[in-house]
Formats: sequence, C-alpha cells, structure tokens
Amino acid sequence: MYLIVITWAYVTLMMAVAEATSPQGTLLGALVTFALYGLLPMGILVYILGTPGRKRKIKAREAAEQAAHDAEQAALAAQQAAGPDSAEPDTGGQAPAAPQGHAVAPVRKEP
Repeated sequence: MYLIVITWAYVTLMMAVAEATSPQGTLLGALVTFALYGLLPMGILVYILGTPGRKRKIKAREAAEQAAHDAEQAALAAQQAAGPDSAEPDTGGQAPAAPQGHAVAPVRKEP
C-alpha cells in the first residue's frame, strides 16, 4: 500500500514541478495540482485501505475488554460462592468503634 502512495506522490510532485517551471504555469497552480491530484486522492485511498486494519484493532480491543470483564465476574462469583465464612476481613477505611464505658446509660422506657 505504501509503495502506491510513494509512487503517486512522486508523480504528482513531478506534475507540480512541471506546472511551476512552465512558462504559462504558476506556483499557485503547482500547489493546487499537488493538493488536488496528489494529497486528496492519496488521503482517501489510505483511509479506505486502512479500514480493515482499524476494524481488527477495534475487535481486538473489545475482545480484551470482554475477557477482562469476564475474568472479573468469575472472580466475583467465586468469592460469593465461597460463602461468608471465608470472606476477607473488613478492609474499610473507617476506624473501629471505641468501646463505650459505663458512663452511658442504656435507653429504655420508664415504668
């Protein structure tokens, strides 16, 4: 694919040089020739020919994300299937409650 792009860029560059060095030609005409005959068609061609590669990359990325998600779900299911007895200890960020002394009276109804 790149061989086609390189050779067509060379051909259009030579066309632009011929336009610029011609007695009736101008630099603006050479620039327009190079842009419209060279850059624009090659940009379209590279985009079209690169589509299968982009699709492969997208599918590979989605497959990797799906595999990671499936592994995470399997680990979560295994942890839940193990039951509450084998659960890991509390790793929360809160400090454990301090034991309250006898200074606090229990709340109850009065007789």
